[in-house]
Amino acid sequence: MTDWLALIYPWTKSLHIMAVIAWMAGLFYLPRLYVYHAERATPGDALDPTLQIMESKLLRLIMNPSMIVTWVVGLLLLFTPQAGAHWTEIWVWTKGFAVVAMTWFHHWLGLRRKDFEGGENALSGRRYRLMNEVPTLLMIVIVLSVVVKW
Repeated sequence: MTDWLALIYPWTKSLHIMAVIAWMAGLFYLPRLYVYHAERATPGDALDPTLQIMESKLLRLIMNPSMIVTWVVGLLLLFTPQAGAHWTEIWVWTKGFAVVAMTWFHHWLGLRRKDFEGGENALSGRRYRLMNEVPTLLMIVIVLSVVVKW
């Protein structure tokens, strides 16, 4: 089974990197949109529906597909001999934990979009600014885990 994974390894790795970049871009941008939404719009005003459309399209058309591709291709890489993943190494587990946390954060952002959609946002722009740092911290853990084998 791993023979075909070895053959497509450069393509799999390339697709994984591209999907991660797209996913991370969305994870950085969506909380920033929420900052503007929380601070500059009120339910029913002219800016509210514009931000809702931007948030919805970012989540549905960019973030969700890129997250799915990241996961599918990442799991393929996990079972590819050239990727060098060994279940006994700590870096595999630290990366896995950080990716699961990133996925949780993605879904948390999706729930906040529904809050805005229902006119029920309870978080401040400051809170969204703080939450905007979560993907950066997780990215640091993931990159160090994979590159330094930390």
